Amino acid sequence: MAAVAEEEVIVVGAGQSGLAVAACLSLRGVRALVLERDDCVGSLWRKRAYDRLHLHLTKKYCALPHAPHPAEAPAYLHRDDFARYLDGYAARFAVRPRLRREVRSARYDPASARWEVEAVDLGTGQAERYAARFLVVASGENAEKFLPEVPGLEAFPGQVMHAVEYRSAEGMRGKAVLVVGSGNSGMEIAYDLAAAGAVTSIVVRGELHLVTKEIWNVAMTLYPYLPVWVIDKLVLLMCAVVFGDTSRHGLRRPAIGPFTMKLTTPGYPVVDVGTYAKIRSGEIRVLPAAVKSVRGNVVEFGDGSRHPFDAIVFATGYRSTVRRWLKVRRRAPHALTNYRIIFTRWSISICTAKKAS
Repeated sequence: MAAVAEEEVIVVGAGQSGLAVAACLSLRGVRALVLERDDCVGSLWRKRAYDRLHLHLTKKYCALPHAPHPAEAPAYLHRDDFARYLDGYAARFAVRPRLRREVRSARYDPASARWEVEAVDLGTGQAERYAARFLVVASGENAEKFLPEVPGLEAFPGQVMHAVEYRSAEGMRGKAVLVVGSGNSGMEIAYDLAAAGAVTSIVVRGELHLVTKEIWNVAMTLYPYLPVWVIDKLVLLMCAVVFGDTSRHGLRRPAIGPFTMKLTTPGYPVVDVGTYAKIRSGEIRVLPAAVKSVRGNVVEFGDGSRHPFDAIVFATGYRSTVRRWLKVRRRAPHALTNYRIIFTRWSISICTAKKAS
């Protein structure tokens, strides 16, 4: 059995959240061990993002603690620029994750007041055991792609991929491509395909708020100074001027305001990168019903319509894998025994309720 390595804090995940936690702890003299499943920091930006991706917020809102972006950096960073920034951040604060470590189990032992963590070195297959007073789970919500079960999809003769596997529209010119999902990834991939000459359709089932980068950054700037309901009204007014009535083209807005949505739900407004103009021009067709089944190259939808396609891109989101390995005993729903759990948009942080002495 592997020896137990004693640590003060274990951080699971070396994305932006994990790096920020480790750096801030280091500045306060607290040693943290970072375990990362992949072979690099910030793997989301290097390995699971399409080529054209730029951050939707200005660099002011995308800097980690104690490390603002330089003045000469572009306002909206490309994914490669942000990945290099994360490399520099890790080097600056001497955060040296143990790479290719997959956490298999983490449980809290009340007797020792320690988190017991079991991991495996994916390079050697060797098991590793750790114990720590505090555990921070910063592995994010995008650990595993989600693909809906669609009858007949396995026999579809064309290309099928998830958004995490999409890089560019190379080779798609003239092909009929269906994008399933109308979040930020789905809408931007649809734009990328249409701009490259693909005959593009996108499934838009639910309601969504469409904004521009500029409008959303105005909202972020106003947030410290104005009530949220005022920001919602200002954002909707600006959107009405820029977009007009988006429902005429199949994009219905929800009753809840866009900034309220961001703060109170898992949803997030869609930042338009040019997709709406192509929807209005007919270069991108909006399909309002869910995919029901696939027969050959023909996709049948919930409203009874059928359309042939050469390729399908599922922008249907992700699942967190934390619940598979995080062993938490509950006394009652939403109540924990000796520790508290905090869910955020970017990560889940868990620590003992007692303060470090």
